[in-house]
Amino acid sequence: MRLNAKPKFLPRGRRKKHSSNVIPSEREGPHKLRKTSRKVERSFAAAQDDRVLMKKVFAKIVDVKPGEIRALWLGFAFNFMVLGGYYVIRPIRDEIGAFSGVEKLPWMFTATLVAMLIANALFSALVAGMSRRKFIPVAYRFFITNLVIFSVLMRVLTPAQEAWLGRTFFVWLSVANLFVVTVFWAFMTDLFSNEQGKRLFGFISIGGSLGAIIGGSITAWLVKPIGAANLLLVSAAMFEVAAQSVRFFPADFTRGQQASQHRRAEEAAIGGSLWSGITHIFRSPYLFGLFAFIIFYTTTSTWAYFQQSDLAGHGFVDRAARTTFFANLDRTVNTLTLLGQFFLTGKLLKWLGVTPTLIIMPAVSLIGFVVIGITPLLAVLAVFQVLRRATTFAFMRPAREVLFTVLRREDKYKAKSVIDTFAYRVGDQLGAWSYPAPSALGLGLRGISFTTVPIIAVWLAISLWLGRKQIALAGARRES
Repeated sequence: MRLNAKPKFLPRGRRKKHSSNVIPSEREGPHKLRKTSRKVERSFAAAQDDRVLMKKVFAKIVDVKPGEIRALWLGFAFNFMVLGGYYVIRPIRDEIGAFSGVEKLPWMFTATLVAMLIANALFSALVAGMSRRKFIPVAYRFFITNLVIFSVLMRVLTPAQEAWLGRTFFVWLSVANLFVVTVFWAFMTDLFSNEQGKRLFGFISIGGSLGAIIGGSITAWLVKPIGAANLLLVSAAMFEVAAQSVRFFPADFTRGQQASQHRRAEEAAIGGSLWSGITHIFRSPYLFGLFAFIIFYTTTSTWAYFQQSDLAGHGFVDRAARTTFFANLDRTVNTLTLLGQFFLTGKLLKWLGVTPTLIIMPAVSLIGFVVIGITPLLAVLAVFQVLRRATTFAFMRPAREVLFTVLRREDKYKAKSVIDTFAYRVGDQLGAWSYPAPSALGLGLRGISFTTVPIIAVWLAISLWLGRKQIALAGARRES
C-alpha cells in the first residue's frame, strides 16, 4: 500500500475539504452561476407575473386600448391638478359664505351671475381667435394671476376691508371654479370620441377625485399653520401644472388615416361669433335640454347649500372649525366618489349606458330631500350632501360629459361653456331668491325640502329624454 494514497473514507469532520489542486472558486463557479441565474429567472418571472396582474387589475378598472394610454394618463393628471387646485380653496369660499350669513348669499349669487356673463363673453372671444392649445393655458394663467393678487391683498388689508375682499373672493371663485373645470372637460370631449368617452371618462374622473381629496386634505391640515393666503398660492401652483400639461396631449390618436387633417384642425382657431354659444342653445332642442338639466341641478343644489350654510353657521362658532368641517365634508365626498369611479362608473356606462347612469343622482336627490323634510338636522344634511355630491361626481358628471361628445367642435367649447357656467349660475339665482319664499310662508327647511320633490320629477324626465337623444345623435354621426 502506497504511503501517499488517498483514503476513500474518513470520519465526518476530518475529510479534506479540497482533494485536488483546483481552486475552490473555480470549481464552485459554475454551480453558483447556475444558482444565481435561476434566482434572476425567478425574479424576472415574478416581475412579469406582477405586471400581468397589474394589467388585469387595470383592465378591470378601465377598458383602454394601446393607442389611448398616453392621452388617458394625461387626462387623469390634468384633472387631478384642476380639481386639486380648486379644492384647496373651496373650503375658504364656503367659510366666507357661512361667515357672511345666509341673508347675504342671494346678493353674492347675483353678483356671480353678472360676472359670469362678462366672463363668458371674454372666453368666447378668446376661443374664437385661438387654437385650443393656446387659449387653454391663457385661461388658466389668468386665474393664476388673480389668485396671486388675492393672496397679496389678504396680507395687507385691514379686518374691515377683508370683509369686502372675502365677498369678492366668493364671487370670483364661484366664476373661476366653473371655468377651470369646464375648460378641462371641453378639451376632453373634443379629444375623445363618444365611444371612447363611455370607456375612459370614468377613469379620467378618478384623477379629479384623487386631486380633490388631496386638495381638501391640504386645506384641512394647513389652514391653521400657514393661513388662507398661502393656500391660494398652493392652488395657483397646481393650476400652472394643469396649464403646462395641455401641450403634451397627442393630437391624432383617435383619427387613424385622418391624422394629418385633424392635426391641422387642432391648431386652427375655433371660430364663430361672440354670442354663438348662446344662440346655438336656443336653436337646438338638445342643447336647450342640456341647459335645462343644469338649471334644475343647480337650483336644487343651491337650496341644499343654503340649508348647509344656515345650519353650519349656527352649529359652529369658530371660523377655522367651520373651514375644517367643510374640508372634511369635501374629503368624505371625494373618497366615496373615488370608490364609485374605481368600481362602478366605467361598468355602468359600458353595460347600462348613459341614461341609467345619468339618472342615479336625481333619484338620490329626491329621496334625500324627503328625508331632510322629515328630519332637518345638520348631521342628516351632511350625510345627504355627501351622498348627493358623491353620486354627482361619480356618475352624473362622467355621463353628462358623454352627452357633449356628439356635438360639433364649436359647441363643445362655446355652448358647453354657457351651459356649464351661465346656466349653472341661473340655477343658483333661482335657488337663491326662491329660498326665502317658503320661510315667508312659514314652511322653513321642511317646506323647502318637500317643494323640491315635484321639481326633481321634471328633472328626471329631462334626463331620460337627453339620454335617448344622445344615442340617436351618436348613431347619426356613425352613419355619416
